[in-house]
Amino acid sequence: MSAFASIWPQRNIVIIVAALAILLLGTGATLKITTDHLLRQDATSAARSWARFLAPSVTDLEQIAGGEQPSAASIAFFLSARNAGEVFHYEIFNRNGYSQLVSTREKIALVDLSEYSPDAARSVANGQPIVDVTEGNSVDRPAFFARAYVPVQADGRHIAVVAAYVDETEQRRSFHNTFLTAAAFLCLLSGLAFSIPAVAWYRETKVKQADRRIRFLAHHDALTGLANRLHLIEQLDRALAHLPMRGGGLAVHFIDVDRFKEVNDTLGHDGGDFLLKSIAERLRAAVRIDDMVARLGGDEFVVVQNDIAGRRQAETFARHLATALNASVKFKQREILTTASIGVALAMEEGTTPERLLKSADLALYAAKAAGRNCIRFFVPEMDTELQARIELERAIREAVLNDRFELHYQPLFEIPQRRLAGFEALIRMPAADGTLIPPLAFIPVAEDLRLIDKIGAWVLRQACRTAATWPAHLTVAVNLSPQQFVAGTISDIVAVALRESGLAPHRLELEITEGLLLGNTEAIVSQLLSLKAMGVAIVMDDFGAGYSSLNYLWRFPFDKIKIDRAFMQGLDGPHCQVGAVVKAIIALGRELHMRVTVEGVETASQAAFLDTADGDQVQGFFFGRPVPASELGASILAGFARTMPPASPVTELHVVNARAEG
Repeated sequence: MSAFASIWPQRNIVIIVAALAILLLGTGATLKITTDHLLRQDATSAARSWARFLAPSVTDLEQIAGGEQPSAASIAFFLSARNAGEVFHYEIFNRNGYSQLVSTREKIALVDLSEYSPDAARSVANGQPIVDVTEGNSVDRPAFFARAYVPVQADGRHIAVVAAYVDETEQRRSFHNTFLTAAAFLCLLSGLAFSIPAVAWYRETKVKQADRRIRFLAHHDALTGLANRLHLIEQLDRALAHLPMRGGGLAVHFIDVDRFKEVNDTLGHDGGDFLLKSIAERLRAAVRIDDMVARLGGDEFVVVQNDIAGRRQAETFARHLATALNASVKFKQREILTTASIGVALAMEEGTTPERLLKSADLALYAAKAAGRNCIRFFVPEMDTELQARIELERAIREAVLNDRFELHYQPLFEIPQRRLAGFEALIRMPAADGTLIPPLAFIPVAEDLRLIDKIGAWVLRQACRTAATWPAHLTVAVNLSPQQFVAGTISDIVAVALRESGLAPHRLELEITEGLLLGNTEAIVSQLLSLKAMGVAIVMDDFGAGYSSLNYLWRFPFDKIKIDRAFMQGLDGPHCQVGAVVKAIIALGRELHMRVTVEGVETASQAAFLDTADGDQVQGFFFGRPVPASELGASILAGFARTMPPASPVTELHVVNARAEG
């Protein structure tokens, strides 16, 4: 519709201009032809009259045509005719067409050598004057003149032919000026006569086209041309009303483009709009003629699949849509890789409203995104309860961000050989309404979906740095960073502000990232990490070994430390006898790369005893200490943690720490 709307007015303008041009050119051509015709008639009449006037005025015309000298009276007539100015040239021919006398502006004389004139001879043969009008092409001829060959009779026989040359230059100029004025006036009147109804017609066309555009936009999305929510509801209502008569059912596929905001952030709104239009075209191509595609706003689309037999058919169609959307698109030489989450709701019987069906599909979409995105979920009644819990969690997160109601707990990290406290990892918690603490795994993904993780991450950095600044100078603090904190490219500024405000030395701050951060725009991410490293802070790869390409990242970026994922320690006491060898190999790899190695998730005495032989650098886990609020990290406990303790069993050491904490 939008392309048609832009072409239609242009086509109308071209038609109107072409018609007006044809009218004006036709009017001008008609006037020119008429002017030339009248001018030739006038010139012909003038030349013929002068020639006929000359015949009776020259009494010795027959003798002159015979080659004799003209009489004095004839000479006087020729002179008077020449001085009159209009007739500038006379010639007298004999009846055979040979010239005998020539009268010009300079002389009047018999010709020395007669020249034959076909026109003169033809006028005698036909007994009629021969007249032509021509342009002057020499200095002795006017710009425009008429020439008439008139046969002269006496006693019923032809005695001579008189040729009179009449100057019509001024007459032509007068005719042209007169008719040019008339032509301009006529063209103006014609133009007005045509333009007034043409403009009225054009304005009426524009109004009708604007009305069509308004009606179109009332039911369609302006960017993609797809149906909007209003039109979708109308069509769904109509389809549901006909459901009992047609039989079968329909499915609503609620589609959300995964991580669309990252496309907008990296490629700008032009890139985002291009992706949305590309998705719209793919959905149009993927559906049947009886199906319907709509855009509800942002990156949300809905496809209504009509006439289905059951869930299996809807699931097959949903996978077909996902495959169509997962193909990459190119924008300005940049390749955009997209995935989509799809929620599906079925209407297999009457009684379902469009609003209820869309809400059900939206709930299924929430479930698809909660399951990690890039998947398909069907609505089940239990999702209503889950939705209410999700809404409540979102409300709590927003309130916590607005009022700084998060808490930081600190879990100790120990140097393995000396059993000496090295620092703490700051772990965020969010208080629930009943006073319990909501763990990060429950609310961090939701905060990322709400685009609030930047504010939360900045608060964690400031709070952790302020708290660590009160500790002894050799203790460090580790803070986890979310990949979303790197999207805007301002993480270096946020860290610098936190260090400056707290006064914490940069080397005491450790920033932990996961390998998922490096899966995106690696060059931009590495550039930001190098900026952080240049500030003096330590960069740590967290959860090492949990992904499929961790080794690839170790040589691409000089990490200061790697933290072995807790899954290895959990598997150490299990049936997998090679876990210990893998842990030792990772520690040896860290040694070769000059990176310190921390082992996470140590929870039993046997795991702690294994680390005494594994040659690791640091250890962290419930066996050595659980996360506690900053208020419980008093000066006496910090002093006790900082004291070098004698080698003892981990159980004994934990008891000592706990005893000090209780005291």
